[in-house]
Amino acid sequence: MDKPLVVILIGSKADWEHAAKISEACKGFELDAVVRIGSAHKTAEHVLILLREYESDSRQKVYITVAGRSNALSGFVDGAVSAPVIACPPVSEAFGGADIFSSLRMPSGIAPAVVLDPANAALLAAKIFGVANVEVREQVRMSQRRAAEKIGADDAKIR
Repeated sequence: MDKPLVVILIGSKADWEHAAKISEACKGFELDAVVRIGSAHKTAEHVLILLREYESDSRQKVYITVAGRSNALSGFVDGAVSAPVIACPPVSEAFGGADIFSSLRMPSGIAPAVVLDPANAALLAAKIFGVANVEVREQVRMSQRRAAEKIGADDAKIR
């Protein structure tokens, strides 16, 4: 069975660091991840070409979009694909968090999930894949066990 694919679409090179954290977290769940750049505002046709390319790939896939300020990318992608879309916008201190609203409010029929933490975006993708993929589901369980063991170890240290 082919590994599931996480397609990480970033609005610009400025989003690279955020996307790299998502990609790295995907590796922890043994997911294939690819990062591509395309802007819904500036290069809409390029984004559509990318989406057609990945939609023709028969593997299970989840799209994670990374775009700040006015996040049209997440809604644009969600309206163009049948696979789940997770918006993981980088939070900008310059806008006092107001830029996040563009990821939260979508038109009727457009429903990307919104996850602000890059590692948690990868976790949600893994959980989506895990519904039908036993190997990925086991990776999620192992991650949860490691997190629980760390809490237990931290608790033991402070006693």
